[in-house]
Amino acid sequence: MGNRTPLYDVYKDQAKTIDFGGWDLPVQFSGIKDEHEAVRTKAGLFDVSHMGEVEVKGSGAVPFLQYVLTNDVEKLKTNGAQYTAMCYHEGGTVDDLVYYKRGENDYLLVVNASNVEKDFDWLRSHAENFEDVEVVNVSDQFAQVAIQGPAAEKVLQTVTDTDLAEITFFKFRDNVDLGGMPALVSRTGYTGEDGFEIYCRPEDAAALWNLLLEKGEADGLQPCGLGARDTLRFEAKLALYGQELTKDITPVEAGIGFAVKADKEPDFIGKSVLRDQKENGASRKLVGLEMIDKGIPRTGYEVFAEGEEIGFVTTGTQSPTLKKNVGLAILGKEHTSLGTEVEVQVRKRRLKAKVVATPFYKRSN
Repeated sequence: MGNRTPLYDVYKDQAKTIDFGGWDLPVQFSGIKDEHEAVRTKAGLFDVSHMGEVEVKGSGAVPFLQYVLTNDVEKLKTNGAQYTAMCYHEGGTVDDLVYYKRGENDYLLVVNASNVEKDFDWLRSHAENFEDVEVVNVSDQFAQVAIQGPAAEKVLQTVTDTDLAEITFFKFRDNVDLGGMPALVSRTGYTGEDGFEIYCRPEDAAALWNLLLEKGEADGLQPCGLGARDTLRFEAKLALYGQELTKDITPVEAGIGFAVKADKEPDFIGKSVLRDQKENGASRKLVGLEMIDKGIPRTGYEVFAEGEEIGFVTTGTQSPTLKKNVGLAILGKEHTSLGTEVEVQVRKRRLKAKVVATPFYKRSN
């Protein structure tokens, strides 16, 4: 038995659950394609309580975060969120994360579930070199649900008097009253759709989950699992740690160079490698592939050109929105221009594919 979120008992009989990084989590409720479609056209509700939360506080918080994060912490204002990476000295990725500025010298970092211990140890080991920085793993103080899709704001608005339209993209409000339960409400997500991520007390999670599903029923809100979360984020080309980003793949190679401010003044871990990649181009990069031959490019499959191995698939599936077999792959840069034909090793056969534009999906509004 793995770790269980505060919502496990609510859905354990309705969902198919799997072990995901040591957590028992729902992979699907009604079905991946159905849930995917619900998020693209109406709204979906996800349990993301397995994510980790780390508080960083103190007068040394900003210099410390500037050193461990690739984005520019100085640019973030109170009630704002920022996407960033943490890197090793060689430029590879420790994790990618979103963090929130709750007040002066008060930050909340939200890290990937499989990396909580590793990230916490990494942060703590570097905090020792800074004056007045407190780093605390507060993961057990939060449950997290995400409501995503075109109807997300409408549904969430039914349970709060806070004007959600005022919480714009990558902004948040703390202590928002949701049906009598206080929560941090952030306009962020991992699906390529509009929506919110909600951080509440673990003891409120089940009541909040049920309340939202009840209020959202008329607008087609459905509970969704990790399967749809993965196909949604993949179509929107949102990186997944362990696939698009690893200790051997830099943020620049993975296409999240926008979160690396190589020209910010303070030194940060990995800066020289990342600055060189931004200025001179990395030797490989993440691209989209569309299969020409029949087959699905799965994670880890090797990619070839003229008989030479040129890279590998990081994620691939049949895109529910496009109804095409597509993948993301890290390839040598000389093979990354649009239309380039390559071959993907699918079991014993090399199947034709071509480099295509990404993201595979972009919402229209």
